[in-house]
Amino acid sequence: QLHVAESGGGLVQPGGSLTLSCSASGRNLGGYAIAWFRQAPGKEREGVSCLAESVLKDGRTVYSESAAGRFATSIDNAKSTVYLQMNTLKPEDTAVYYCAVDAIFGAGCAEYTTYDKFDYWGQGTQVTVSS
Repeated sequence: QLHVAESGGGLVQPGGSLTLSCSASGRNLGGYAIAWFRQAPGKEREGVSCLAESVLKDGRTVYSESAAGRFATSIDNAKSTVYLQMNTLKPEDTAVYYCAVDAIFGAGCAEYTTYDKFDYWGQGTQVTVSS
C-alpha cells in the first residue's frame, strides 16, 4: 500500500503562483505515471497534468487545456517528490488538488484524465485564488 501526500496549497491572489508537492511513502516514483487532478465545489474531478518518466509510452508530461502554458509538473532528482508549479493563477483554478499514482510501472500517461487509471490518491490540498 502506498501512502500519497500532497502539500503546498493555500490562498493566493489572482496572477500569483503556487507550487504543490506530492510524495508517496518515500517510494522512488521514477517510471510511474503521476497525475494531478482537481475538484472545484459542485464540479467533477478533472485531470490537470500527468508525468511519466518512461519515454517508451506517451511522452513525459501532458497537460489539460486549462493548465497548458501556466502549469508545469516535474520530479526531483531523487525521484521521490513530484511538483506542480502553478503560475498566473485565476479564480477558476480554485479547487482541491489531488495527486494520484498509477501502480503499473511504465504505464505512461495515456488516458490520464481517467479517474480509474490511478490506484493511489492523496487526501488533497486546497488551493484558493482570490483577492
